[in-house]
Amino acid sequence: KACFKYLNGVMNKHARNLEYEKAQNIKEKITLLNEYQYKSTIVNPKINNVDVFSIVSSRKKAFVNFLKINSGAIIQAHTLEMKKKLDESEEELLRLAIVEIRKSFNSNSNKIFCSHYLKRLPKNLNITVPKIGDKKKLVELSLRNAKYMQINRKKEKLNNLAEKKDVDVLKNFKRDLNLNILPKHIECFDISNIQGKYSVGSCVVFKNGSASKKDYRYFNIKTVKGVDDFSSIKEVVFRRYERLLYEKINLPELIIIDGGKGQLNAALNSLIQLNLQHKITVIALAKRLEEIYFPGEAFPLIIPQRSASMKLIQQIRNEAHRFALLKHRRKREEKM
Repeated sequence: KACFKYLNGVMNKHARNLEYEKAQNIKEKITLLNEYQYKSTIVNPKINNVDVFSIVSSRKKAFVNFLKINSGAIIQAHTLEMKKKLDESEEELLRLAIVEIRKSFNSNSNKIFCSHYLKRLPKNLNITVPKIGDKKKLVELSLRNAKYMQINRKKEKLNNLAEKKDVDVLKNFKRDLNLNILPKHIECFDISNIQGKYSVGSCVVFKNGSASKKDYRYFNIKTVKGVDDFSSIKEVVFRRYERLLYEKINLPELIIIDGGKGQLNAALNSLIQLNLQHKITVIALAKRLEEIYFPGEAFPLIIPQRSASMKLIQQIRNEAHRFALLKHRRKREEKM
């Protein structure tokens, strides 16, 4: 318990400091520790050479969990995913799964604790559905494992649908903005200050249409005094991509600048200095009418406000603004 408490404290601290990658690493350690604890749990040393089976199901799929217990300890664990046919009951599926799993794991145990009452199994097997005590706890643990797999499969399905939807949005985005390649990696910059004080630049990163918060960065403006958004953007863009080139990190396909022509030209100057003007597309989104400016174009591009492409670009711009404002406020509070 003390170990879990300490790791949770460290994870929450990293999250508060927006150190999402470090927080994720700690979370993975907690998950591994949890899994190890479940596998090594000793329920009752008197429970020996027993198989535990449970099942949960939905309309199309069933998940059967198997636990092998020896001297009260879980020594094997496995969850089988099964497709359901029309009108198949959980009892029928569980009966089939028990035969298949026991064969796969070469189990010779004649004692089975089960979540369901079953019929028509070999007579040499002693199947019970525990009602109380440690035996019941083992069946409940098995059920939790089966439900965990079921929930994970649902999440994977939703994630796959979300990824497909994001790809479709990016395809429309590419078409609406007349881009040469699909912008799977987008970065957006914004500047926040009050009368030139406590200036902070933000860089937010979107990958495959979703925010990648672990890649967010902010910059304390070093070379600019007073209110000068153009010079501030120029500095921040230069520092960002000089660093990526030095560290040999993948560059984005698209850069969005929060501002108009002036901010766009400032960012473009930095890319020219780094010889990246032909490798990365850069655009600017002006706040007043949400016009999209391209380098060398006299007139802005205006796309429908309710389109998925405009909503995505506004979401990215708003996130850059929020992140810059957050860092600016923290910096101002520290100074005060």
